[in-house]
Amino acid sequence: MINVLLVDDHEFVRTGIEALLNDAEDITVAGVAKSGEEAIDVMATRPVDVVLMGVNMPGIGGIEACRTILQDNPDVKIISLFVNNDGPIPPQLLKLGVLGFVSKESPVDEMVNAIRKVMTGDRYLSADVANNLTSHGLPGYHESPFSKLSRREAEVVTLILQGKSIKEMSKMLILSDKTVNTYRYRLYDKLNIKNDVQLTRLAIKFGHIDTAYM
Repeated sequence: MINVLLVDDHEFVRTGIEALLNDAEDITVAGVAKSGEEAIDVMATRPVDVVLMGVNMPGIGGIEACRTILQDNPDVKIISLFVNNDGPIPPQLLKLGVLGFVSKESPVDEMVNAIRKVMTGDRYLSADVANNLTSHGLPGYHESPFSKLSRREAEVVTLILQGKSIKEMSKMLILSDKTVNTYRYRLYDKLNIKNDVQLTRLAIKFGHIDTAYM
C-alpha cells in the first residue's frame, strides 16, 4: 500500500483529492495538512511514501516545505500540485529532487499514475502542467536550443518529460525501441546534455515543451 500525505491550503481541494485517491486499491491518504508547517509536523510523527504538495500556500509555502521534508526524509517521493495560472515550475523544486508535477485539475487516473510512477523513482510531468509551461515563455525563448530539434525529436522530448518509458514511447510513436533510443541520444547531442534530468532543467529554463503529442 502506498501511503500518501496530501498538503494544500484549500479544503475543497484536499477533500476532493482525498476521496478520489482512496478509491485506488493500492493507495491510501495517510494524512492531510493545510500548510507547509503542518506537513513537516505530520512527517515527524507519521512518515509516508509520497507527499502531494501544493506550491503556493501561506506561511513557508510548498518549496521550503519540500526542502525540509526531503532533508529529513530523503527517501520520500514528492509530487508538486499546480493550478493552471501558477506559471512555470520553480527551478528550486527540480534542484531539490521533486519527482512529480501534476495539475490539481488532472483526472484522478493521471494523479494515481503519477503516484505509482514516482514510487519507482521515475519523474512525472502531467500534460496540463506541460501545456502551461509553453504559455510562460522566458526571455530569450525565441533563441531556445529546442528550435534545433526535428519534429520527431521534439515529440520524443515531450514524451520523456511526461515520464514515458522507451516501450511506451515506441508504442505511441509507432517506432521500434532502437529507433526511439536513436532519436533520444541524437537530441541529447543537439542540446549538449547527457540525461533526462538535464533535459528537464533545460526545458524549464526555456519554457519550451512541444505539446504535439499531448
